[in-house]
Amino acid sequence: MSLTPAVVRMPEDVRRCLEPGRYVDSAHPAVREAAARTAPGAHGVDKARALYEQVRDRIGYCSIPPGRAISMGAYLRDEETYRASSVLAEGHGFCVSKASLLTALARASGIPARVAFADVVNHHHTGRRLRAATGTDVFAWHGYSELWLEGRWVKATPMFHRALCERLGVEPTGFDGRGDALLPDRDRRGAAFFSYAARHGSFHDVPARFLTTQIPQRYPGLDEYRQLADPAQGPGGGAAGP
Repeated sequence: MSLTPAVVRMPEDVRRCLEPGRYVDSAHPAVREAAARTAPGAHGVDKARALYEQVRDRIGYCSIPPGRAISMGAYLRDEETYRASSVLAEGHGFCVSKASLLTALARASGIPARVAFADVVNHHHTGRRLRAATGTDVFAWHGYSELWLEGRWVKATPMFHRALCERLGVEPTGFDGRGDALLPDRDRRGAAFFSYAARHGSFHDVPARFLTTQIPQRYPGLDEYRQLADPAQGPGGGAAGP
């Protein structure tokens, strides 16, 4: 990557967030091609907004891969779940998967980006099955992206695609490139949806090896959590989860 004057003026820690990682593999040819194909000619905030909408709506949210007879625990133990190029190829992923891809696409477009994590509380009634499997409504290590735009870090959560939001009765999380785009705290009826409990900071790359052990160990019931055999559920197996 050539160092333009704008890049040279960036703080060193920000400039590092243009470099590829093992899982945020922004140098992968498929990632670079997808980034170039999205809003060609756009830059900065306009490019970031287009990339966000592409990941939010074209990469389906799922807590278990559609059509695969595995548990959520097995899915979360697979390192490819966290690799941006693999998520792009599969066309779906859970929160960390989609954050990894958005972060990689941003870097491939010359926008510094990193992944960040928080514990979130799922208040929505569609989380019943996941809540029964985990024994709690708190899900640890929910992932999202942070993009460096106009001289500051902006949070972006491309988790739930538009069609799933319609089914859940919640407004899709919009992103204008200037304000934080976080999970909605209320659905369209005004009922509690999600809230943030604790934040775990920001990372240059997805800590995938940590997550592949930490989440399944924390929630052993995920080994029994599987996709509902109902095609009407669509991506995500029917649960509103991270």
